[in-house]
Amino acid sequence: MNAKTITNAMTVDVEDYFQVSAFEPIAPREKWGEFQPRVEQNTHKVLDLFAEKNIKATFFTLGIVAQQNPGVIKRIVDEGHELASHGMFHQRVTEMTPEEFGQDIKDSKALLEDLGGQAVRGYRAPSYSISKANLWAHEVLQESGYQYSSSVYPVKHDLYGIPDAPRFAYRPDNAPELVEIPITTFPLMGKNLPIGGGGYFRLFPYMLYRSLLKRFNQGENNSALFYFHPWEVDPEQPRPEGLSAKSRFRHYLNLDKTYHRLDRLTSEFNWGRMDTIFLENQA
Repeated sequence: MNAKTITNAMTVDVEDYFQVSAFEPIAPREKWGEFQPRVEQNTHKVLDLFAEKNIKATFFTLGIVAQQNPGVIKRIVDEGHELASHGMFHQRVTEMTPEEFGQDIKDSKALLEDLGGQAVRGYRAPSYSISKANLWAHEVLQESGYQYSSSVYPVKHDLYGIPDAPRFAYRPDNAPELVEIPITTFPLMGKNLPIGGGGYFRLFPYMLYRSLLKRFNQGENNSALFYFHPWEVDPEQPRPEGLSAKSRFRHYLNLDKTYHRLDRLTSEFNWGRMDTIFLENQA
């Protein structure tokens, strides 16, 4: 099986650099106004790349970003991409009650649909924060009108993950009308190696990542799911003080190489939207 015959899902988590979970100690929501916003220019840079390669992708977008940058939302929709929800304020599901979570995902869905003029069917939890402790989130998503979630990472990680979760799309027992589409992993020595993108795409040498993705497509005969953030193509972003050494390493690692790697990745594999790749295959 030639990897080029398989279409993988290209996804973007649209949030600004200071809105990531690792920045919470130095950039709580009430202080976001003190940081230089860069998400608009960075998202346009991503959209330019996709337009050049004729790629349609899924943009999991924060409600607050959409509200402040309606022109970005218009371009995402006008150029044929899927608009999906990343919640309102990048608050992790683990920090919300079911009632708070329900309000958050309803508010973001309504806002995005109003700005984009198209149905919002997908959701991705900030920091993949649907875990074994809050699987009730799937039921709330189904009740709120979502058709799919991409919020579970089947890996062992210090901040997220369900290591024994299914590696491919499935319907949760408590939400049979919802499809959960896990982030892509590669089985290696009894564990799941994360190859879904993000920080791992910046950490692994590009040729290693390319090889693992190709082996996944050929060996599993299945579509992979890739994600990244607009701030990852912005090596000139501000570097505020106060981050832990681990968070600083994870956030800033190889930012100067990411765009070039994306340029290669988008040329060497086929890419498409989440809804057209995964929902059409679900009964």
